[in-house]
Amino acid sequence: MAKQEDPPYPPLIDADDAAANEVDAPAARWDSAVPAPAEDVELKIRRQDDPFTKPYWQRFRLPAYPGDNVVAVLRALRLNPVTMEGERVDPVAFEHNCMEEVCGSCAMLINGLPRQACAALVAELARPIVLEPLPKFPLVRDLMVDRGRLFEQYKRVKAWISIDGSWDTHQPGLVLSPQQAAAAYPYSRCMSCGCCMAACPQYDETLDFVGPAPLAQVRLLNAHPHGRHERTERLHAIMGTGGLSDCGNAQNCVRVCPKSIPLTTAIGELGRATTVQALKDLFGD
Repeated sequence: MAKQEDPPYPPLIDADDAAANEVDAPAARWDSAVPAPAEDVELKIRRQDDPFTKPYWQRFRLPAYPGDNVVAVLRALRLNPVTMEGERVDPVAFEHNCMEEVCGSCAMLINGLPRQACAALVAELARPIVLEPLPKFPLVRDLMVDRGRLFEQYKRVKAWISIDGSWDTHQPGLVLSPQQAAAAYPYSRCMSCGCCMAACPQYDETLDFVGPAPLAQVRLLNAHPHGRHERTERLHAIMGTGGLSDCGNAQNCVRVCPKSIPLTTAIGELGRATTVQALKDLFGD
């Protein structure tokens, strides 16, 4: 067998040549490695030490870099929580997780609007940036709220598919057509952030309205091949007190939804479905 020749190697560069190359390199090559200058931003944060004490406001000033979102600024503030008056205070309590607008945990009021802090870029916000906890939910501390009421509403409308393991349905596997999947996909994007509930004037701790997010899940699951088995039970859950008829059609929910879920479309479709269900209940199938 013929001996294979070694592959050619690039010529060696000595130290003098390397230094010359560095000197001749364009200055723009190094400019990209220099961080952009920071801009001082002012935060006005509504704080509350616990659910039983009175809220108060504190102002902070700290640097923000291009591309920073509200979560990044709050994390920086946590390292040095000093007010504009020079008082060192407890770090601001807030929630965040995915930083990709898919978990919903960082929802809060930003300049008066319910939205995700991870998707709110500092450069696009009016100053000062006013941060408040999400309304309509029990406060835990500062910008943290308890969204347990939302999940209780999910239980109320049975917002799940009752599948635990597998069983013989005596029929081929159930699948969604491309058209059905395309119609259902927007509703499946809900991340239970609570923004729509916070913006809804009919949803409150003192009211029975189930809220737009659970209604959208009823729409999603009732159209699913596996979810149709509890379809009647879900419709009955939204036909009584606090159900679909309590919606005032303010349409705030669809305006603030960070996933652009067609919530009002779902409510309209459920209105027709509950009417048909009421006629079935009255005259039979």
